[in-house]
Amino acid sequence: MSTTKRIAGAALAAALGVATLSACGEDAKDKPAGASDAPKSKTVTLVSHDSFNVTDTVLKEFEQQSGYTVKVLKSGDAGAALNQEILTKGTPRGDVFFGVDNTLLSRALDNGIFTPYEAKGLAGVKPEYVLDKEHRVTPIDSGDICVNYDKAYFADKKLAPPQTLDDLVKPEYKNLLVTENAATSSPGLGFLLASVGKYGEEGWKDYWSKLKANGVEVVDGWEQAYNERFSGSAGGKKAKGDRPLVVSYASSPPVEVLYGEPQPAEAPTGVSTGTCFRQIEFAGLLKGAKNEEGGKALVDFLIGKKFQEDMPLQMFVNPVVKDASLPELFTKHGVVIEKPENVAPETIAKNREQWVKAWTALVVK
Repeated sequence: MSTTKRIAGAALAAALGVATLSACGEDAKDKPAGASDAPKSKTVTLVSHDSFNVTDTVLKEFEQQSGYTVKVLKSGDAGAALNQEILTKGTPRGDVFFGVDNTLLSRALDNGIFTPYEAKGLAGVKPEYVLDKEHRVTPIDSGDICVNYDKAYFADKKLAPPQTLDDLVKPEYKNLLVTENAATSSPGLGFLLASVGKYGEEGWKDYWSKLKANGVEVVDGWEQAYNERFSGSAGGKKAKGDRPLVVSYASSPPVEVLYGEPQPAEAPTGVSTGTCFRQIEFAGLLKGAKNEEGGKALVDFLIGKKFQEDMPLQMFVNPVVKDASLPELFTKHGVVIEKPENVAPETIAKNREQWVKAWTALVVK
């Protein structure tokens, strides 16, 4: 999502980012007479942001079937990881890059870090996610940045939770919302882009002026907003957070159920479905990859049904393949965002810096 998707507390952070999958080394077999001096690499390296995760058994099945050993090189958040690949263009640190999202896509493509490759199985991907017709990148997952609300707070106050961006500036929701800084946080940027998508270039600043007047609180990142300031999360309850509205993800309620102790029958948080911005994450074959064939096989795997159905409970994102099923946790406790806000990647690339500067001057300073 790239997106940095830290959508649970410490337990989720452990689930998403602690163990790096490492290769056992290349399988150096004896070369037949007349073979090249350079043996074919049996290691394929995936460069990713820190939130990449996959079930061991699913990964091992790919390794056994393909003959490749996968090494995952985690490189910070999506922006930092992408910056490193741009700096090493032509001599990449790996074979495939995963984690560039639609907020950063044009920057990646304009810098020419990918080799076009039309992945096997691409026809099974929902067409609205295929944003690059040259197939320099392949869509892998989607997720929605949305305002979450504390169900108990609104029930106690006998107040209907807000459902739209327009609702958030109403006086009954004054001093209730905490959001992340758009200059330092992926969900913060996504929420800014939701307002751009909704109100356009002419209207988003006026909207944020109203939101500021209505007492929106801005913090540096998701961890602080969700696990310290938000009253509805497990972490926020422990920290005595007093903001019942927070910018997070549509997948956050299922996470609260999964990691609840004891596990609740119903999610304690809800999603304001008219406040969302859709992130799409992509993978691409890096230009200059040492193991191009292995990289192609890995991209194919990432849009294969096995990985796509494993993803939701590993990274708390949605599959992009048409016939991939969601786990019961998502279908029971999650929500489907029918009409998220969107902004074209090329529009984001052209305006992102000036939007963030204007937002900072208006809201933070």
